[in-house]
Amino acid sequence: MAEHDEAFLEYVVKELVDNPNDVKISRSVDEMGVFLKLDVNPNDMGKIIGRGGATANAIRTLLRVVGLKNNARVNFKINEPAGSTRPSQSNRTVDEVIDDLKV
Repeated sequence: MAEHDEAFLEYVVKELVDNPNDVKISRSVDEMGVFLKLDVNPNDMGKIIGRGGATANAIRTLLRVVGLKNNARVNFKINEPAGSTRPSQSNRTVDEVIDDLKV
């Protein structure tokens, strides 16, 4: 696939963030397909995730299209930055998760 997926992700992310020099992408391939991990400056996390995860989901969708064009399955993960103050999702109770889902 000549790593078109990685180049595409790098281009899109660097255009969205304020600190493009801090963008790092690692790519691995296994039996499940291509797996891209993204690291960005902690100040740029909101721009990559977007409101309600909309931007991250849009990037995932576009990467799937790039993968389909190249006969590969592409998965994407945004790494949590070091020193993040966001509460861990795994430490939450079921009641806390349900409360977050209420509109």
